Amino acid sequence: MDLVFAGHVIEWRGPSPYYFVPVPDEQSADIQEVATRASYGWGVIPVEARIGDVAFTTSLFPKDGAYLLPLKTAVRTPHALSPGDEVTVEMTVRLTPRPART
Repeated sequence: MDLVFAGHVIEWRGPSPYYFVPVPDEQSADIQEVATRASYGWGVIPVEARIGDVAFTTSLFPKDGAYLLPLKTAVRTPHALSPGDEVTVEMTVRLTPRPART
């Protein structure tokens, strides 16, 4: 499943700061339709994503019926991304193949 969306970088402060881009409601609904085939547990969804010229793999975190795309330092630094910055995300949800029926 390939998706493209724009969103603003947000910061979540826990023991250390974490940065995310919230996945919009429409795309989150699309992801929820395939979540059981994509999740490897705890509701996280493995994805391949691209922001600008930086491609990366990560897992979406479920949050309040939607998803958050984590932004690693290796993704933020080349584009000097900070909270509030708008980014365009190209993302592929990696689906787990279904077992063959016998």
